Amino acid sequence: MSTLPQILDRHVSRGTAPGIVGVTGNPDGHVEIISAGDMPRDAIVRIQSMTKPVLAVATLRLVQTGRLSLDDPAETWLPELADRHVLRTPGSPLSNTESATTPITVWHLLTNTSGYGVMTTPCPLREAMVTNRTAAGQEPVELGAQAWLNALSELPLAFQPGTGWRYHHSFGILGILLSRLVGGSLEEHLAQDLFETLGMVDTAYTVPPEQAHRLSAVYRHDETDGLVQTEPAADGFYLAPAPFDLSHAELVSTAGDYAAFAMMLAAGGRHQGRLILEPDLLEQLRTDQVPAAAKTPDSFYPGFWDGTGWGFGVAVQTEGKHAGRYGWSGGLGTDMFIDPDGSFQIVLTQVEMGPTIMELFSDTQ
Repeated sequence: MSTLPQILDRHVSRGTAPGIVGVTGNPDGHVEIISAGDMPRDAIVRIQSMTKPVLAVATLRLVQTGRLSLDDPAETWLPELADRHVLRTPGSPLSNTESATTPITVWHLLTNTSGYGVMTTPCPLREAMVTNRTAAGQEPVELGAQAWLNALSELPLAFQPGTGWRYHHSFGILGILLSRLVGGSLEEHLAQDLFETLGMVDTAYTVPPEQAHRLSAVYRHDETDGLVQTEPAADGFYLAPAPFDLSHAELVSTAGDYAAFAMMLAAGGRHQGRLILEPDLLEQLRTDQVPAAAKTPDSFYPGFWDGTGWGFGVAVQTEGKHAGRYGWSGGLGTDMFIDPDGSFQIVLTQVEMGPTIMELFSDTQ
């Protein structure tokens, strides 16, 4: 069986990515960071949806201190989400709605069951999200947090909260909720409550100008031209200062920073002897929380639910040889998983997700 360094070298040689950084962590606490190609071990990368596990832990830390409950209605802090209207079917015209029978809760946001999210098939709601610039993609957000929430709240829910599953938007809403709960900058709260404790010195919503040289370029695979650069190194949207409030957006990080986060989870929610996340909350995070009826084929990409569930911000393997494994990926070719024995692995590229990147992830499983 090939080692992780051999796999990464092979994929750089075949053009999967110009550079890749990998991390392996063992149950005994040993962590190794390796690099292949032109991405250095301390590169700052856009982790995109790997932000979701971080935001989930930040939320659960507020739960364990009593400032928040999983059953709290989101409208307590987000009045924009009161009195929701719900499409009679996800594909219905936007005018064909009924009243929501239950409020959106914190639990709904953590589990992607709020009624907001990516519409995977053509429908009026999907078209409306493109028009009002709330549709999700590989590109950075187009609207600031308040404008984004205002635009999203003008649209009906795709289903009654808790009865369906759609990806992504619940976590943008959750970020704004947390910023209002803490009464200030979400970035500052994350830094003070989580990142400083774990030593995650390079994880934030933007990259300081003095560290810009560490920010990697972004690429996508083109059938004709191969790897095509879509965002330059040391520049672009993620270079500070932020253009607007990014409470609904996604983080940048490094292999070392994210390894510290993953190691905390792998160690049962503890970091250097300090309790970061209580065992019962960690157990909920890494346990499938989604009702079987919500796991419809159109809720995400084909085959996603085969032996897979969703906890709080992470996918959970529910069967097969990796049962109990949990983690998540980011749309620019980043991936993390943690095994029940306390080992974990991280792979970081800056290449848009597609068949070639998925093959890399398959090879490293």
